[in-house]
Amino acid sequence: MYRFGHWGVSLLVFAPLGFALVQAGRPELAFVAGAAMCWLAMLPDYDMRVPGISHRGPTHTVLFAALVGGVGGGGAYLLASNAGQPEAAATTLGAFGFAVGALTVLAHLAADVLTPAGIRPLWPLSSRKFTLSLWTADNTVANYGLFAVGVFAVAAAAYLSVAL
Repeated sequence: MYRFGHWGVSLLVFAPLGFALVQAGRPELAFVAGAAMCWLAMLPDYDMRVPGISHRGPTHTVLFAALVGGVGGGGAYLLASNAGQPEAAATTLGAFGFAVGALTVLAHLAADVLTPAGIRPLWPLSSRKFTLSLWTADNTVANYGLFAVGVFAVAAAAYLSVAL
């Protein structure tokens, strides 16, 4: 998928998380999660800019999702600890950072599995390719359609979180 398609799937994945965070009285975390997921939505595709790494290779795996989650979790934990937060709060924010980082990459993988090129998400354990082969990555209707669905999902989650 292209940028708008990846943003759309990220928003779609974020919508229930954002809803849950707002319902839990943490709208600031919902904002941070949504912003981070949109900002990092294209992170796995930076493999195209790194010589020697094949596109849809190591950066399109569950292992990379765990790595990005680990960096996000560690960063959030350190920020909270250095800001004087209690250990329990720092640990919770670390888990939140892990979840946001991992979900962002998993959303990217979900979008790419829709294309004929597919992904090999279980590398290095398996080279099995997963694809639903619904449309090509450059399909304009699919990319903007996914974006519209993602925006709608976030808008619905925002409306429901206020209405309930």
